[in-house]
Amino acid sequence: MNHFPKIKPDNASRRAFLKRSAALSLAGGAMPFALNLAALGEAAAANASDYKALVCVFLYGGNDYANTLIPYDTPSYNAQQQYRSILAIDRNALSPLLLNPSTPLPNARQYALAPGLDPLVPLFHAGKMSVLLNVGTLIQPTTKAQYTARSVLLPPKLFSHNDQQSFWQSSSPEGATSGWGGRMGDLFASSNGNSSFTCINVSGNTVYLSGKTAVQYQVPATGPVSIRGLQSPLFGSSTFAATLEQLMTADRVNLFENEYARINRRSISATTQIASALKDVNLATAFPANNTLADQLKMVARMIAARSSLGTKRQVFFVSLGGFDTHDNLLSVHAGLMSTVGSAMSAFYQATVELGVSDQVTAFTASDFGRTLVSNTDGSDHGWGSMHFVVGGGVNGQSFVGTPPVIANNGPDDVGQGRLLPSLSVDQYGATLATWFGVSPTDQASVMPNLAHYSTSNLGFMK
Repeated sequence: MNHFPKIKPDNASRRAFLKRSAALSLAGGAMPFALNLAALGEAAAANASDYKALVCVFLYGGNDYANTLIPYDTPSYNAQQQYRSILAIDRNALSPLLLNPSTPLPNARQYALAPGLDPLVPLFHAGKMSVLLNVGTLIQPTTKAQYTARSVLLPPKLFSHNDQQSFWQSSSPEGATSGWGGRMGDLFASSNGNSSFTCINVSGNTVYLSGKTAVQYQVPATGPVSIRGLQSPLFGSSTFAATLEQLMTADRVNLFENEYARINRRSISATTQIASALKDVNLATAFPANNTLADQLKMVARMIAARSSLGTKRQVFFVSLGGFDTHDNLLSVHAGLMSTVGSAMSAFYQATVELGVSDQVTAFTASDFGRTLVSNTDGSDHGWGSMHFVVGGGVNGQSFVGTPPVIANNGPDDVGQGRLLPSLSVDQYGATLATWFGVSPTDQASVMPNLAHYSTSNLGFMK
């Protein structure tokens, strides 16, 4: 059995321990006794004079790669169809969705996007989107022979939802205390007028946005939620409201009580500031209705529009969509999910164009894992590597990154049932985004701790 290397906690002071505890309580994460990654050296703060934002679009449940990016050339299409004939999409329906890269793939390989992702096709051909072929969780480069012999470290609990979600987002299994989005936030928080608006989650909470010092600010797609009793007279009395605020925010002798009061003060202040900044923000871009991902991305766009009022130079956002655990009814369920993703991400890109920041905002997809190529009748099961998209004006678009995997069951590029053995790691994916974001080479290891195992840290899909 392979074990992720354990890191012993340092002898932190009670106040440092309290600080980590408070950050984790807001992030909704568990507090293990061994604080993962706590022993990594603290990276120096980075300065930013311009504005940039990264937006992680997480597809919870494990997105089915084979019905997202579909082989189109005749030999590849026929090869895939033999493993999922019930799940196959008619090739004639794929012709308008064919992606023509500026540099053709070897061996005349071709891919088309799934129906529903139609709005992303023009973005690809306009050079605003890149496709990553077979990216997934790894600790170090791994061959199939090494995987079979278990002769290298592997991510713990492969094919497990919770652990692979965590490993994608943090490079550690479930129970991690920081994610690579939050660790980027650690570096740039001091560049922002209010550090509270560095890491922003529009879908609840996630380890991805938790830093060692950075704390994610959670805001619903409908806008900031205020404490009702503080925004209007409590029981008709402004004195009662003032008393409530005093009780919530006054300094205390007890360390835990005092930290709780400090968090309350920060929350009340941030809510007031963000509500004021968003009050006059109106977007002309039409976001699709009845689309929860679009609602979240619209809030991200509004936050970006308010960047000057909020004093932000660097921001990391997180949005998500569930429902991708398609063991059953894949054709009907997945088609709807693809339509949701395609229309939402396209509208978001158009909003960044409207705001004049399309070159400064990059959205990218992530998911627990890919799924099996081999169908289980009307669905697919948990896999490993998958295909992902990066969208924005800063992308070296109209390109495929990586090598097209061999379409097979237990072939050279999969570990059985078409579960792709990743040829690109999440560390390389994240490091390429982090480089564009402004993370220096010396700070990369603090963001992506497994990066040292790879000879290539920049995959080249960003300008």
